[in-house]
Amino acid sequence: MRLDLEVLYQHGNEQIAVVHVARLSDGSRIEMVESLQPPRPRGDKWVLIVSTLKGCPVRCPICDAGGSFSGLLSKEEILAQIEYLVGRRFGDRRVPVRHFKIQFARMGDPAFNDAVLDVLEALDRRLDAPGLMPCISTVAPAGRDHFFERLCDIRDRYYRGRFQMQFSLHTTDEAIRQWLVPARTWSFARMAEWGHRFHRPGERKVTLNFAPASGIPLVARVLAEQFSPESFAIKLTPINPTAAARSSGLVGLIDPARPETAEETAAPFRDLGYEVIVSIGECEENRIGSNCGMFLGDMAAGHRTPSERAALETPAA
Repeated sequence: MRLDLEVLYQHGNEQIAVVHVARLSDGSRIEMVESLQPPRPRGDKWVLIVSTLKGCPVRCPICDAGGSFSGLLSKEEILAQIEYLVGRRFGDRRVPVRHFKIQFARMGDPAFNDAVLDVLEALDRRLDAPGLMPCISTVAPAGRDHFFERLCDIRDRYYRGRFQMQFSLHTTDEAIRQWLVPARTWSFARMAEWGHRFHRPGERKVTLNFAPASGIPLVARVLAEQFSPESFAIKLTPINPTAAARSSGLVGLIDPARPETAEETAAPFRDLGYEVIVSIGECEENRIGSNCGMFLGDMAAGHRTPSERAALETPAA
């Protein structure tokens, strides 16, 4: 296959997370990430996070990837990221990893791009990866119903029992969510209706993502009025220390250095029967910049001097 991207440099810790910055044929730059979950070895769990857009049209106040949108990535550009990252570790494209997750959420919401669906249909032919589990994490943009309906079909044909679907809500107040996610999106009722259809008994539940913040409503009983614990799970994460979050003044309720700070938020959901996942990565990931477009965003904003960049960046092999 023709490589539609040139990897410029990497930055990170091979035992935790590495950000790879690449240039596309039109000169656009994107990011892709590979990460581990210590102490689990790569053979047990390995996560790839790839870009689907050139930037993002949504300017969420906790994410640095928005504000510089310049188009969609092609099927081959998305596959090139995956095959580059896989090829660094497994040259024959045989991936002997028990839990091999590919998340289409580095730069851009994947639901804006139909090429993501084309990639999902092609992956089984491009990789030998019995442990593969794709992950779609989305704000559920309005006007993309055809994407979600086709996704149902692809999941049923290729990924029964090994697909992770996530909606990013961040609050239980739909009016406030319009500020947190400044785009036209599905209503909670529409997400709940689709999610109940998407979920199959005995398979992974649809995950509702929240990065709880001070002053932002998060009321379990309000959520339960539409999202059944039988079909939906709750994921709680810290707010990443992005430039956007700092600028918006959002203060997270979960301290990544103190996981116990999540329990007060998690308890009301557990009491209503929800499975609650508290997802806190390694604190070093924040220093690496492997969250929400932070690495390119910091460089573009001049937060790193040339000497600092030279010390941080490793030229691609």
